[in-house]
Amino acid sequence: MDINFSHFNIIDAHMHCGIQYADLGFNRVMPLLKRAGIDAAAMFPPVEEIYDRYNPHFQDVPEWMQKRQKANRYLLGLRKQGKPVFPYYFVWNDFLVSELDESYFGIKWHRHPDEPKYNYDDPACKRFVDRIIERKLPIVLEESFENTLFFVKEIAPETTIIIPHLGALNGSFEALGKEGIWKLPNIYTDTAVADRKTIMCYIETYGIERILFGSDFPFGYPDSELEKILTIGLSEEEKARILGDNLKEIFTHIQF
Repeated sequence: MDINFSHFNIIDAHMHCGIQYADLGFNRVMPLLKRAGIDAAAMFPPVEEIYDRYNPHFQDVPEWMQKRQKANRYLLGLRKQGKPVFPYYFVWNDFLVSELDESYFGIKWHRHPDEPKYNYDDPACKRFVDRIIERKLPIVLEESFENTLFFVKEIAPETTIIIPHLGALNGSFEALGKEGIWKLPNIYTDTAVADRKTIMCYIETYGIERILFGSDFPFGYPDSELEKILTIGLSEEEKARILGDNLKEIFTHIQF
């Protein structure tokens, strides 16, 4: 797939969009992007469309599988309609490798410590990750601290991993730093709902090449999250990297 990124100067790398359980459809999201002057967004379905996050003993059933497929396909459909959307596939324990034949731009891999768990021991998980690696898809990984380390070192050390929120929900920025995670060349992060001090600490310590602008809408708003990046004293070149160029570089490696 030959994609011209030249007209995408600012891309929100972390946004939720869906229509099944909340008022987060594209018709609500797009005006927010326009108001902020953002050209496009990487979008994930809301968690509530993927699994029952409030039931730690949740077991998958066909009804949830259908909801999940509908959620992922909604974003894929927006892309096919020509909307400025880079859809990510939100994976759960069915590990449907066949879905990775579609034109997704990344994977959302998400759970909090008190939520249902991924079945990392399932052979289907390895097959799914192998296909991710083959396609060179980035993974937005939001997991417990222990599972983040396990995932980065054992599950998918060969692919691009984006740890969102500067690690705030993966153990903490500091804890991941102590483990040397931020130094790894395949580990990226995003700025979604992170504070200015932490953003600058990351840039001053690890550079500008592996950090992405994100809003985490509806938990953060595109205009206010963008304002943080525009007002922390970055050069024009640094702003361009964080606001779009770094993510576009990741996308150019994807095998469609």
